Amino acid sequence: MSRRFAAVLLSALLLVPGWLGLTGFTLPAAFVPLLWVSASYNASRRAWWGMFGWATLTFVLWNAATVWWIWYATPVGPVAATLASTFLNLIAFMLFHTVSKRAPKPLAYTTLVAAWIMTEYWYTTGEFSWPWLILGNGFSHDVWAVQWYEYTGVFGGSLWVLVCNILFFEAWQQRRNLRRWVSAAAALLLPVIGSLVIGRSWNDPDEGSVTVSVIQPNVDCYDKFHDDEALQERNIADLLAQVPSNADFILLPETAVPGYYWEPGLTEQPGDTAPGAFWQELRDTLRATHPGALLVTGAGTRVLYTGGVYPRTARSIPFSPARYDNFNSAVGLDSAGQTQIHHKGKLVIGVENTPTIVFDLMQFLVIDLGGVVGQIGMGQHGTAFEHGGVRMGPAICYEGLYGDFFGDFVRRGAQFMAIVSNDGWWGDTPGYRHLFSISRLRAIEHRRAIARSANTGRSGFISPRGDVGETLGWEERGVITARVPLCSAQTFYTRYGDYLGRIAQYVTLLSVLYFVAYRVKRRNYLVP
Repeated sequence: MSRRFAAVLLSALLLVPGWLGLTGFTLPAAFVPLLWVSASYNASRRAWWGMFGWATLTFVLWNAATVWWIWYATPVGPVAATLASTFLNLIAFMLFHTVSKRAPKPLAYTTLVAAWIMTEYWYTTGEFSWPWLILGNGFSHDVWAVQWYEYTGVFGGSLWVLVCNILFFEAWQQRRNLRRWVSAAAALLLPVIGSLVIGRSWNDPDEGSVTVSVIQPNVDCYDKFHDDEALQERNIADLLAQVPSNADFILLPETAVPGYYWEPGLTEQPGDTAPGAFWQELRDTLRATHPGALLVTGAGTRVLYTGGVYPRTARSIPFSPARYDNFNSAVGLDSAGQTQIHHKGKLVIGVENTPTIVFDLMQFLVIDLGGVVGQIGMGQHGTAFEHGGVRMGPAICYEGLYGDFFGDFVRRGAQFMAIVSNDGWWGDTPGYRHLFSISRLRAIEHRRAIARSANTGRSGFISPRGDVGETLGWEERGVITARVPLCSAQTFYTRYGDYLGRIAQYVTLLSVLYFVAYRVKRRNYLVP
C-alpha cells in the first residue's frame, strides 16, 4: 500500500512542473510509477477497482496542483475542471489497464497511446471543452525542444511523452537489458535533436514586417464590467496618445471598449445611423494621430435578428418578435471609420457558453476564465483582418488554446497573429502566465509571429520560433512597440490540423475491436 501511494505521489509530482512555469522534461517519465502500480495488480475485479482508485488519485492531484488558481474566480471552478479532466484521463488509462491484464502487451500499449490522445482530442472538440492539460502543452517553456510542432501540433508532444514513458517503463522492468535503455534514450533525444536542427535552420521569410503597438490598460477585471465606463475610455485615450506615430497596427485587449454596441455600425441603439460616441472618438483619434494604422480592440457587440430564423443562442426581446445575440468580438477600426469584426468562436466553458436560464439558476457554478458572462453567440471560424495589404488574425483569449482553430486564421490568410485577452481574473498566479506561454506553441505550430495584448497579466511579442520579445508584466500599464515579421506560407500542421487526434480515434476503435475478438477467441480456446 505505502509503495503504491509513493508511486502515485511521484507520478503526480512529475506531471505538474510544465504547468507551473518550470520544465516539461519530467513528463517523459511521469507515467512510469503509475504503470508500475498497474503492473502490480492481477486481473481480478477487486484489483481493477484498486487500480481505479490509484489512477483517480494521481489525476486529481495533477489537476489540483495545476488549476487551483481558478479558485480566485470561483471556488467551484477547480473542482469542476478537475472532475471533467480526470474523467477523460480515467477512460484512457483504465482502458489500457483492462487490456493489459487480458491481452498481449503491444495491444495494451497501443490502446494507451491512442486512447489518451483520443480523449485529449475530445478536450478540444464540442462547445464545452477544457484543453489545458493536453500533455503536449507541458513543453510551452521548452520551445527549443519542440520546434517540430509545426508538423504535429501539441498532440505530437503527447505522443512523444507516452512513447517515452512506455519505453522507460520497459527498460526499468528489465534493468540489465542495455538495448531497452538505448531505445528509451533514443526516443527521448532524437526529437530534441531534430528540434534543434529545425530551430537553427528557421529564418523569417523575406516578406517584410509591420510595426505593431500593444497596449495594456491594467484595469481590474472584476471592476471592469461595473466601473465607470468614462474612466475606462479616458484610460484608453491616454494610452493611445503614447503609441508611436509610425504604428501600422495598434492592439487593445479583450472587451477593452466598455459597453455593448450594435452591428454592423457599432451604434448605441439598433437602427441608429451613427456609431457610438466613443467609437467616433477612436476614429477621430486615429485620423489625427495614426492615419495609417488599424486599431484592433476587444468589444461587446450585438446582432439583431428580425426574421424567423435565428441561432439557438439568441435572446428574446420583451414584447417583440425580434431576437438578438451578444458577441465577444474583436473589432478592427481604421481612420476612415471602416470596421471589420471577428466573433469569438471558442467560448469559455461555464462563463460564455452557459444557457441563460442555467446561468441565472446556477450562477454559483460559473467557472470564470475570462471574457463576458452568460450564454453568448458563437463565431464559426477564424477571421483575417486586412489593412494596407497585410492580413492579420485577431484571436480572442481562449481561442489561443486551440491549435487547429488558431490555424483557421492562418488558413484565411493571416500573415501575423494577435491575441487579445482579459486574463487577470485569477490574480498573480500561474494561470495567466501559462496562458501566455501556450501562445508560444501556437507560434511554432503555424510559424506566425504573435502580438499579445492583455488587460493585465502579460502582454508582449512572440517570434515564429516561440521566442519571447518585450513584454509587460502583472499590473503594468503601458505601451510597447515592435517590428513583427510577416509570413504567408502554411506549415504541415496548419494545413492538416489535429490529424493525430482524428487518427487516434480510429486506432482506439480498432484496438478495442481487436481486444474483443481476442477475448472471444480465447474463450473458445483458439488462442493459447
